[in-house]
Amino acid sequence: MPPPPLPGKKRRIGVMTSGGDAPGMNGAVRAVVRMSIAKGCEAYGIYEGYEGLVQGGKLIRQMKWEDVRGYLSEGGTLIGTARCKAFMERPGRLKAARNMVMAGIDALVICGGDGSLTGADTFRKEWQGLLKELVDNKELTSDQIAPFRHLNIVGLVGSIDNDMSSTDATIGCYSSLGRICEAVDYIDATAFSHQRAFVIEVMGRHCGWLALMAGVSTGADFVFIPEKPPSEDWEEEMCGVISRHREMGKRKTIVIVAEGAHDLSLNKVTPTKVKDLLSNKLHLDTRITTLGHVQRGGGACAYDRMLSTLQGVEAVEAVLDATPETPTPVICVIENKIVRQPLMKAVEDTHAVAKAIEAKDFNRAMKLRDAEFAEYRNAYMTTTATDQPEMRLPADQHMRIGIIHVGAPAGGMNSATRAAVAYCLTRGHTPVALHNGFPGLCRHHGDKPIGSVREMSWLDVEGWVSKGGSEIGTNRGLPSEDLPKTAWCFEKYKIDALFIIGGFEAFTAVSELRKARPEYPAFRIPVALLPATISNNVPGTEYSVGSDTCLNALVSYCDAIKQSASASRRRVFVVETQGGKSGYIATIAGLSIGALAVYTPEEGINIKMLARDIEHLRASFAKDQGQSRAGKLILRNEHASNTYTTEVIANMIREEAKGRFESRFAIPGHVQQGGTPSPMDRVRAVRLAVKCITFLEGFAGKSKEEMMADPMSMSVIGIKGASVVFGPMEKVENEETDWKDRRPKDESWLQLKTIVDTLSGRPKPEDCCETCGKSK
Repeated sequence: MPPPPLPGKKRRIGVMTSGGDAPGMNGAVRAVVRMSIAKGCEAYGIYEGYEGLVQGGKLIRQMKWEDVRGYLSEGGTLIGTARCKAFMERPGRLKAARNMVMAGIDALVICGGDGSLTGADTFRKEWQGLLKELVDNKELTSDQIAPFRHLNIVGLVGSIDNDMSSTDATIGCYSSLGRICEAVDYIDATAFSHQRAFVIEVMGRHCGWLALMAGVSTGADFVFIPEKPPSEDWEEEMCGVISRHREMGKRKTIVIVAEGAHDLSLNKVTPTKVKDLLSNKLHLDTRITTLGHVQRGGGACAYDRMLSTLQGVEAVEAVLDATPETPTPVICVIENKIVRQPLMKAVEDTHAVAKAIEAKDFNRAMKLRDAEFAEYRNAYMTTTATDQPEMRLPADQHMRIGIIHVGAPAGGMNSATRAAVAYCLTRGHTPVALHNGFPGLCRHHGDKPIGSVREMSWLDVEGWVSKGGSEIGTNRGLPSEDLPKTAWCFEKYKIDALFIIGGFEAFTAVSELRKARPEYPAFRIPVALLPATISNNVPGTEYSVGSDTCLNALVSYCDAIKQSASASRRRVFVVETQGGKSGYIATIAGLSIGALAVYTPEEGINIKMLARDIEHLRASFAKDQGQSRAGKLILRNEHASNTYTTEVIANMIREEAKGRFESRFAIPGHVQQGGTPSPMDRVRAVRLAVKCITFLEGFAGKSKEEMMADPMSMSVIGIKGASVVFGPMEKVENEETDWKDRRPKDESWLQLKTIVDTLSGRPKPEDCCETCGKSK
C-alpha cells in the first residue's frame, strides 16, 4: 500500500540526476533534500536516474538530513545517473508511475540536460493516463491513486556544455570551463617556451559556449564554434590572423575547437585538419590536445556550488507553489538572478538552435542563444585581432583613454586591462596606462628612462589574460592627496577619458574627481568605473571582478580544512575570511561549503548567538555515529566583531565542549586574493571592460560644459539582478552608499544568509532558550 499523503501542502519530493554528470549536481541534491525537510516535507532520492524510477525498490529511498552531509565538495553525482531506454517507451513510464505512487511521491525535481527534462515533461503530461491504465490493469486501485492525481515536476539544468536556452549558466559549466582554462594555461607555458602551436579540442557537440569562453579566458588566437562558423575561406582567415600575431612578436599559438565545429557548408572542422594547416602552410611546430572527460571530472567550483544550492532551494519553493495548472518550470539564472522559466519553451528554443545550424541559418542560431553569448563573441572578436579596419572610428572620434588600477589587487584586473587596450586599438584610440595608481601618476610620471604614464601596444598586454594581481600596479592612494598635480598630469598627457578598475578606493577616487570638477577643468572628462575587489562591496553593482577568484581560493582552502576536521571527526574549525565590512565573501563561501554558521559585520556577534551555536554543535556531534565527512566549519568575517575574534570564538567553543569535541581556528589571509583569476572573473572582466570603453566612446567630441551637465559622464558599471547597467556616480554615491562601513546600503546577497542557516540546520533565535541557547 502507498503511504497516505502528507497533511496540507506538504509533499513527498523525489530528486534525481539524469543524463551526463556535471559538477554541482550533488549540491542540488543536498539543497533539495534539506530544503524539503526544513519545509516539513519528505525527500526521496531516486538512484541511477530514470533507471531507478523504472526499477523502483531500493533505488527509491527516503533521504534524511545527514544522508547528504559532505555532498557539496564531491564531484559527479553521488545518487548516480544512467541512460534508460525503458523510460523512453510507455511501458517503462507505466512502471515508473507505479513505483512513484507506491512510494507516495507526488513531486519530482530532476537535474539533467534537455533530453532528461523533456522526458520529465512527457511523464507529467501522461501522468493521469498512466494512472488510469494502472487501475485498468488492476495494478493499483482507484483509492490508491486518488491522492496522486496530479504530478508536479521542476527541472534543474545540469550540463557542462551550457547548452540550454533561457539561462545564462547551467550547473557544472563554470567548473568545466575551469578545467579547460587550467589545462590551456599549462599548455600556454610550454607553447611559449618552444614557440609552438597547440590545437585544443573541447566538448560541445551543438553548443560552442565552452570553446568560446575558453577563447575569451585564455586569449586564444582562433576559435571554432558550431553556432558561428568562420568565413568561406576560413583556412586563409585563420592563417592570416595567426601570421599577423607571429609577425607582431607573439611566440605561441592557441586554437580552440569545439567537438561540433564545422564550416559554413557543415563540413566537420577537425583538430587534425587545423594542425595540418598550421604545420604545412605556416610551418609551425603544432600539437593536438583533446581534453575529453577531464572536463567533467572533479569537484564543483564555488559558483557551481552556489548556483546548484540556490536553484535546488528554488525548486522546492516551486514545488510548494505549484498548482495542477502550473506549467512545468525550469530553474534558471539570468545574470545574478534566479528565475523560473517555462521548461518546454526553453527546450524548444534549445532544439531550435540545432535546427538553425542544420539549416545553415547561423545568424538565427546566434540569436537563439542568449544575448550574453553574442556579446562575448563580439568581445572576443574585437579583442583578439586589433587590425580590423572596418571597426576603426573616424580620426576626429579618437581618444586618449587613461587606464588606472586603484585599491587592492583582484583577479581579473589584468584581463579587463588587456581587453580595454585591445578594444581601444581596434577602434583607433590610444590606451595610456597610468602605473601604480594616482600616487604613481603624480610622483613618477616624469621618471627617466621611463615614467609611469605609458602608451600601450597589443603585445604589451597580450599575455595578461590569465595573470593575477595588477601588471600596471595598483595603489590605495586617492586623487585628494594632490588634486592640483593630478589635474596637471591629466592635462599634460592629454587624457580625454578615464577607465578606472578597482574596489571601494576606486569608487572613492571617482567621487573625489567628480566633486573637484568645478575647480579643475581637467576632470571634466568621461570616467567609467569597473568594480574589481574580492570584497564585492562597491555600490552600484551586485558583482565585482575578483570576488569569484577569491571564493574559489577560499572554498579550496576550506575543503582542505574540512578534510582535516573530518579525519579527526569531532573537530570544528573557525575560519576567518576577508571582505572588509561586507559579509559577502563569508556568506557565499558558507553557502558553497555548507558552513554550520557564518558571522558577518552586518549581523554582528553577541553572546546569545554564540551560546545557541555552541549548543547546536553539541547536539550535532551527539548525533554523530561515526559517519564520514563529519568535520564542521564556522566562517567569521574579519570585521564581524571587535571583541569576539576568530581565536576567542574557537577557544570558547573548546572550553564549552568539555572534551566532547575539539576546536581550532584558521586564518587564510591573503591566500584569498587568489593566484590565477577564475574563468568567470576573466570573461566578465573582458565583457564589462569592452562595455566601459564603448560607453566612454559615446562622449567623444562633447565639450567640458556638456560633461559637467551630464550626470552619466561619470558612471559605475554594474550587474543588478538580470541586467548590466551604468549608474551615474552622483546618484550612486548619494543614494546607494554606506560611506561609514564602505559598502552598499542595500546588499542583495543578505537574503542568502537565511538559506545558509536553513541548510546547515542552525536553530532560529526564537526556537532557542534565551538563557542557555538550547532548543526549546
